[in-house]
Amino acid sequence: MAWVLLTLALIWLGGAYLRFTKSQRWYLTGLLAAVILLSFSVLPEGNPITAGLGGNFTIWAVFFAAIGLAALYGRGLAWLKSRVPAAPTAGTDDGPFTDTELDRYARHIVLREIGGPGQVALKEARVLVIGAGGLGSPVLLYLAAAGVGTIGLIDDDVVDNSNLQRQVIHRDADIGTPKVFSAEAAMKAQNPAIKVRPYNRRLTEDIAVELLAEYDLILEGSDNFETRYLVNRVAAKLGKPVIGGALSQWEGQVSTFDPTHGAPCYQCIFPEAPAPGLAPSCSEAGVVGPLPAIIGGIMATEAVKEITGAGEGLRGRMLIYDAMYAETRVIKTKRRDGCVCCG
Repeated sequence: MAWVLLTLALIWLGGAYLRFTKSQRWYLTGLLAAVILLSFSVLPEGNPITAGLGGNFTIWAVFFAAIGLAALYGRGLAWLKSRVPAAPTAGTDDGPFTDTELDRYARHIVLREIGGPGQVALKEARVLVIGAGGLGSPVLLYLAAAGVGTIGLIDDDVVDNSNLQRQVIHRDADIGTPKVFSAEAAMKAQNPAIKVRPYNRRLTEDIAVELLAEYDLILEGSDNFETRYLVNRVAAKLGKPVIGGALSQWEGQVSTFDPTHGAPCYQCIFPEAPAPGLAPSCSEAGVVGPLPAIIGGIMATEAVKEITGAGEGLRGRMLIYDAMYAETRVIKTKRRDGCVCCG
């Protein structure tokens, strides 16, 4: 009996050493089984060969049947595995996201209103942010974190010590640095997968059309009426929606201006800029530090909704937040007949 087990060991271990294929080793195992089982069938009872095998046919029949079943199980498992398509490896072009991105955006993807298609839309979106100051700071950080694929930002200012009370994208070490470059560094540190396009200059009439035409959505957070009216006029001409925000002291407001889709433009609601002194700047009137984060966060949320098609945006509505009394109200807005911009 021992010599049979020794022969099997030689077939499998010696065959592996001699580089026999598995098929060849199974063939030799089957040949050995046939010789042993035929010995019991052909040779008379009490023959020295059958006696050396233990004299029991049943034991060997069960033994080799078990080996045969194990072989069949292995072949069947290999056949099933061969029918399963190989999983894509991380970092390949088989999907829009790497494993790192899927993990990062998981809280978006599980939202029914965003899901995988919405996150793909965010990755493919091109958003321009006007201003990298109080409103631009939270807007830029949250758009980067949300996975907006291409983010442009335009501002001609440099980081000043007085900005740091509310402009949280900049640090003390950035004082004297152009805001767009300081913001770019913070955004890339937060999400290296996005593209950031900084424009270190003021938005002017000669570049506005060409610049805004490159983007799908505009977020306007500048601190002067000249820029607001310029953005409104060019965006209306190009048919681009604008999510606009403004704030002063303890109050802020957000609305989506999109006359192409029936909503009013900025000039429908504010036909003319206020006279000098009637709408003082933040440096003159002051602003509570966390307020830009609240208003900018709402603007970024509206941008995510706009890109993914989730929920109801602020077209034809203006959200007003009063931080002093912790009150929020929404007023309806409508297009104005005879508007010089979109009428």
